[in-house]
Amino acid sequence: MASERQNRSRRGRWLTTATLLLCFAFADLCRAQQPWPLWESYALAVLDPQGRVIDRSAQDRTTSEGQSYAMFFALVDNDRARFDKLLHWTEINLANGNLALQLPAWNWGKAPDGSWRVLDPHSASDADLWMSYSLLEAGRLWREPRYDRLGMAMAARIAQQEAAFVPRVGTTLLPGATGFHPDSETWVLNPSYLEPSVLAHLAKIMPNGPWAAILGSLDPILAQGSGVGFAMDWIEAGTTVRPALSPAQHASGDSAAVPLGSFDAIRVYLWLGIADPQTPGVKTMLHRIGGMAEYLKSHPLPPQQVDPQGRVLNPNAPSGFSAAVVPYLKALDMKHHANAQMDRLAATKDAATGLYGKTGNYYDQNLALFATGWIEGRYRFDREGKLRVKWK
Repeated sequence: MASERQNRSRRGRWLTTATLLLCFAFADLCRAQQPWPLWESYALAVLDPQGRVIDRSAQDRTTSEGQSYAMFFALVDNDRARFDKLLHWTEINLANGNLALQLPAWNWGKAPDGSWRVLDPHSASDADLWMSYSLLEAGRLWREPRYDRLGMAMAARIAQQEAAFVPRVGTTLLPGATGFHPDSETWVLNPSYLEPSVLAHLAKIMPNGPWAAILGSLDPILAQGSGVGFAMDWIEAGTTVRPALSPAQHASGDSAAVPLGSFDAIRVYLWLGIADPQTPGVKTMLHRIGGMAEYLKSHPLPPQQVDPQGRVLNPNAPSGFSAAVVPYLKALDMKHHANAQMDRLAATKDAATGLYGKTGNYYDQNLALFATGWIEGRYRFDREGKLRVKWK
């Protein structure tokens, strides 16, 4: 009897050990298969069955930005079905059926005559960059050559149509193919369109292109065009580099308008925060925009609007701003302040929709998806911008 009890005990220990080993062996796989609740909630709220991202805060329009971001999130979540739908809708409706031959129109929606169509055919280079990058990395991670070829074709077209040499800045990225060089001495730039990880990756795989130079141009843009350490939405460059009015402010003719750091600029903090710290220039550029970090040492949330002199014009930023600054604060080793912003973000979550903020605003959710996806370890970039995903 004693011998049998010993044998049972040994078998029990062996089974326990085997079970633990199996758990350890498949732990990464189990984690990789965990759903991404925010992506699912976002897709339920704004993504239609055809693959169109609907911005319900702006007359149900669709932008190339929204399509490109959603393609990246789908890739991070290993959601190939949605990725394919997003790509197909974008190509058919924004690029006349062929993204290899035409960069996507930035704005699609309901026209005055009641039809749904392209409202502005001009390109937006930030969306073009993210779309090209997502296609290239989808080609690698899903082993699909078609994606890779399309991503390379888009990148070549971006380099041809949206890159330009600008005095005092160097070769950089214009916000679009047309409309941002109003006279022979002035170029209008948007710092948030230059995403360091994306540019570093394009520089690695297309070394003969302008990508390394474009990445390098972000440092002088931030050094000379930031308002006392706050990133600005728009910059004028050429004879000088300085904060500028947005195109919409110019169009309004408002004589009291001032340059702002606001809804565009918040992405500068986010992009630098989620980049690998060894990506060229990132450590230096983080300190170019240290005004936000200093402000958050004594204020509970980021400002929604700040002018070039650092005066806060609106202190009450939406929840997405809190999400956007968390990786930035972590990169500066301000963990306590990062946690405070995470707490603020969590407090705004709507249990019924799974989204952040009272209205589930489209832009806030995009900022939150980038930030929380990174915080949760669902994706990382290496120093050369290669995407690392949890499921691979």
